[in-house]
Amino acid sequence: MNTDILVVDDEKHIVELLKFNLETQGYNIETAYDGLDAFIKVRELKPDLILLDRMLPNIDGLEVLKKIREDKSTKNIPVIMLTAKTMEKDKIEGLDVGADDYISKPFSVQEVLARVKAVLRRYNSSKSEKKVSIELGNIKIDLQNYEVFKDSKKIDLTLKEFELLKLLAQNKGKVLSRNFLLDKIWGYEYFGETRTVDVHIRHLRKKIEDGEKYIETIRGVGYKINLKEGD
Repeated sequence: MNTDILVVDDEKHIVELLKFNLETQGYNIETAYDGLDAFIKVRELKPDLILLDRMLPNIDGLEVLKKIREDKSTKNIPVIMLTAKTMEKDKIEGLDVGADDYISKPFSVQEVLARVKAVLRRYNSSKSEKKVSIELGNIKIDLQNYEVFKDSKKIDLTLKEFELLKLLAQNKGKVLSRNFLLDKIWGYEYFGETRTVDVHIRHLRKKIEDGEKYIETIRGVGYKINLKEGD
């Protein structure tokens, strides 16, 4: 099965560099040079992965990402952001909106290829999940459709939030460290940026907790699911 990747950047030489190297790895590459064209192509093509520059003409890359995550037909497409903005707050902002990964410019082509493979591997692994669903109290996690329900009401989660909840649920009763969560969900050493996990956990809690505590913080270590299956 062919893998389609959309490369979005307003710098032509970067697009050509990424296109050439990704095609040598067997990927099918489409390109866009501004935010408006990017979102139109995302909706039309439904690529398997998007490499998205943050600073784009017409519509900023962060706004494009927001639109992708808000659209039901595109919200689960993995997105790796490419950007010259290297401040931690910029990275957190991108991850907060729903980026699956964040690569700072200038970058090495080999790093980009490794990140692309890691994100696609995680995404394809999630899609091939054999178990249909996990139920924790009044929370139901639909593993096949990437959907979560609370009291039969659907809760909209980003792909990363879904993966976090799924991993915690699959390891119910176990304390999972921040570094373990980074390694399993982001798929590589994230240089100790454990705040990435905390940001996603915070937003996940806001969406699934309403007077009830599902995710327990183990101070100095990590997190665990507070409910047992069948409770």
